[in-house]
Amino acid sequence: MSIIEIAHDEKTSPLEVVERVASSNSWPFERAGEDEISISAAGRWTSYQISFTWMNHIEALHLACAFDIRVPEPRLNEVQALIALINERMWIGHFDLWRQSGIVMFRHALVLAGGVAASDRQCEALLGSALESCERFYPAFQFVIWAGKPAHEAMASTMFETCGEA
Repeated sequence: MSIIEIAHDEKTSPLEVVERVASSNSWPFERAGEDEISISAAGRWTSYQISFTWMNHIEALHLACAFDIRVPEPRLNEVQALIALINERMWIGHFDLWRQSGIVMFRHALVLAGGVAASDRQCEALLGSALESCERFYPAFQFVIWAGKPAHEAMASTMFETCGEA
């Protein structure tokens, strides 16, 4: 075993860092295996199921955040159009639609190439960007799926910023 392999074995697993972040936020989590952890987080609009997977072969911590929404067959194309509009505005991460199951999810990854260790702050930022993105665009998905709005209308209705609360 080389010195690099020994150093790599001794560093903290990125999933242990994610576990620490989940604990500090009092979010329920479950280790689904050595390379995966699932977290439940309540948002303003819905609850989110967040899965972190350590992909050792590409040295990346993958995040997939799904929310409780199923896209019915007649709305699949319009939801895909909405996802394209949303993704045009995204700086990091992206939304996907799994057509077979009708599930929308946000995905992102933290590349830790060369044996770089994940920090609490990096994992918090990864998780924070997922939750912010899902919270911001959840109403647009609702407008398209349940209100039957076209993607561009749904997008326009969620892109304004409000100040204060009524």
